[in-house]
Amino acid sequence: MAMNRLKKSRLGMTPRPTAAASLERWHESFIEYLRSECHLAENTVKAYGRDMVHFQTWLADRSLVDLSVSELSDFVAYLSSRGLAPSSIARAIVAIKMYFRYLQLEGVIKENKIELLGSQKLWQRIPEVLSPREVERFLKAPRRIEYYYLRDRALLEMLYATGCRASEISNLRLRDVNLKQRYCKCHGKGDKQRMAPLGEEAVETVQAYLQQQRPALEAKRPTETDWLFLTRSGRRMRREAIWELVKKYALIAGITRDISPHTMRHSFATHLLAGGADLRQVQEMLGHASIATTQIYTHVDQTRLKKVHAQFHPRG
Repeated sequence: MAMNRLKKSRLGMTPRPTAAASLERWHESFIEYLRSECHLAENTVKAYGRDMVHFQTWLADRSLVDLSVSELSDFVAYLSSRGLAPSSIARAIVAIKMYFRYLQLEGVIKENKIELLGSQKLWQRIPEVLSPREVERFLKAPRRIEYYYLRDRALLEMLYATGCRASEISNLRLRDVNLKQRYCKCHGKGDKQRMAPLGEEAVETVQAYLQQQRPALEAKRPTETDWLFLTRSGRRMRREAIWELVKKYALIAGITRDISPHTMRHSFATHLLAGGADLRQVQEMLGHASIATTQIYTHVDQTRLKKVHAQFHPRG
């Protein structure tokens, strides 16, 4: 445990560290704690690391030990003034709460006042989704004039068909996709695995890519590779490249809103629920540990409830 490793050197002190001294001293050990003992995904660890930098900047010369709940509330206002999205603010609050619990565990602070700070749910927002018509335009945006249109069309179809995150699509290997049985194995956060069914369009576009384009991309590498989606140089497509493709084809499709690969994940879940899917089934397909995370999608599209009301209510 982190406490056992650091107990001798840290306990027994009467620390009243300044913000800069505290964060410089504890930042690295906290990040290592997230990796080794909390077993968080690397992308989450990096995101929490960025949140800690925001916290360090805001903290300036304040005393880490003597921070009040009112001051901690000011940190939330500071994040908002920096233009952070509500979802990013929510994540930052989680990161700082974990950091303070860690400091308490290590004996640096006795009282953890940040637990009194309001829940991050106060800063959550309803995710933005595309309409089914917009999704159709988006998925058809890769055209034959695009040199890698088969790969790009297959990749976009997989994003929408499976609800996978960009990192999960990036990490797909050939053995993870079974086109005959129409499913793929996704490797989610914390290396959790789940099965995602594939629709007919996804199967057809991936099959066309595998037969007509991927062999030429793989040939550009001196050794064989089993990553599903490859770059023009035969390397694995990283999630940053997937983000760029989504932005590119959104513009081509005439979608002026700022969308990302996660927008396709939100759209996937929302359209399933609107079509009558059970919330538990959607939770399983998204790989959410808690159904509370999935429930946010029930607030996005009220189409199904309106139809039920119109069909069965006497005054509908």
